[in-house]
Amino acid sequence: MLKRKAAEDAKENNDTPKKQKSMTDFFATKEVKTSVTAVANDAKAAQSEGASGEKRLSALFTDAAWKRKMAAEMNKPYFAKIEKFLEEEYKKGKKIFPPYPEIFNAFNMAPLQQLKVVIIGQDPYHDNNQAHGLCFSVRRGINPPPSLKNMYKELSTDIEGFQIPTHGCLEAWAKQGMLLLNASLTVEAHKANSHSHIGWQTFTDAVIKAVSDQCVGVVFILWGGFAQKKESLIDKKKHRIIKAAHPSPLSATKFFGCKCFSQTNEALKAFGKKPIDWTL
Repeated sequence: MLKRKAAEDAKENNDTPKKQKSMTDFFATKEVKTSVTAVANDAKAAQSEGASGEKRLSALFTDAAWKRKMAAEMNKPYFAKIEKFLEEEYKKGKKIFPPYPEIFNAFNMAPLQQLKVVIIGQDPYHDNNQAHGLCFSVRRGINPPPSLKNMYKELSTDIEGFQIPTHGCLEAWAKQGMLLLNASLTVEAHKANSHSHIGWQTFTDAVIKAVSDQCVGVVFILWGGFAQKKESLIDKKKHRIIKAAHPSPLSATKFFGCKCFSQTNEALKAFGKKPIDWTL
């Protein structure tokens, strides 16, 4: 009888399906999955607040300098709308990339005080297991997408000794002080540019302006018309801007031969900074 009673109590306490859990019970997960469980875990992370009660997205910053620099921006009304939009999408069971804990990976892997290079992309990859918070990069074990393959091809002719890797993970670049920044930091699965309207570009424009204002001697790499529209945010007296066609297959013929990578290292040397080791 005691066993039956315990089983009935357990059933009573767990009769709410997982997808209907209270939003306050949600917690973060770093495990990447493509199942319904992954969506639920991202929703849990999105709704969790730390003991300090700070803004949920701001809690994802692990680099203190970035967090301080962007704090005022994250207190603006438009940023609250971003948080609300994501909250509602997770509640609807939408799959969003990158996984919630990785939204600010670009900042956490490239500390503000060590920043040397900024590459600007448009929005995250929108297929399963690709996006992990760094523009143009995919997690290990995933084949490099076409644009990244073209970047590798250019590197192989531009940087002596560069060996084209079999993976597409660019974390090694980020950790050398390279901000791999998408203009939109999230996207709905299989829907390119689906979050371009929610306010992210206002935030990332503020990021670019903050880097331009606070740092000295940063190389900004702007590929394609979209990225090149950000040029007005950058102080050309303090920084170097390198422009070229986008490495997409649609414009790759104009991209090849741009020598952006060697130009970047030459500019860094001129600024008295250590060149990027492009090896992956």
